[in-house]
Amino acid sequence: NNPAEVKLAVSKPADKIVQAAYVCYENQKLGIIRSLFAEQTPERVIIFASSKIKVKEVTKALKQMKLNVGEMHSDLEQAQREEVMYEFKAGRINILVATDIVARGIDIDDIRLVINYDVPHDSEDYVHRIGRTARANNDGVALTFISEKEQSNFKNIENFLEKTIYKIPVPEELGEAPEYKPKSGGGSRRKGSYNNSGNGRKKGNGNRRNDDGKAKPKRPLKKEIK
Repeated sequence: NNPAEVKLAVSKPADKIVQAAYVCYENQKLGIIRSLFAEQTPERVIIFASSKIKVKEVTKALKQMKLNVGEMHSDLEQAQREEVMYEFKAGRINILVATDIVARGIDIDDIRLVINYDVPHDSEDYVHRIGRTARANNDGVALTFISEKEQSNFKNIENFLEKTIYKIPVPEELGEAPEYKPKSGGGSRRKGSYNNSGNGRKKGNGNRRNDDGKAKPKRPLKKEIK
């Protein structure tokens, strides 16, 4: 009789986490990763992807850059997961690419950068992911890559946070990026607004997409990314 009901609200991210995002096409995400890590060797980084297939794809690309990277997903046996996490905690792995299998409960206080390769499905997942950084009075950065199909989800996250996350221009060499228009579907193309030169270039890569949201460029990605 007369039961008490307790609702635990999702806490907001710590104020000291610097949050930013890239509005991009799906096939530009790897290019942004390469651009971020091209000049400076990353340390203490977690990259979250929505599926184990994407985790493997990102891990392969980073290994081709000769970076010290490990992966964490459901295809690994428990002993393998523990070994990867041990190596990451010990600093012998600089970048951990993972599904949400490690979004909660990671006891590491010095994560410097969290990258959401895919937009989390809901605000709670977002908070847990970026909460891996800026712990124990450290500073931290959280970056999110927003494809066209993910814009509505990210807008919901912004509404929950009651703030607009700063959008970083996509590197020029990756070509034109989509506009951030979540209410209208976000499908229109930007006319030079993320192009520092100001001239609206034609996109020209014939973007098509599978049911899972992955881009199918007409020409190989390596020709689009220097």
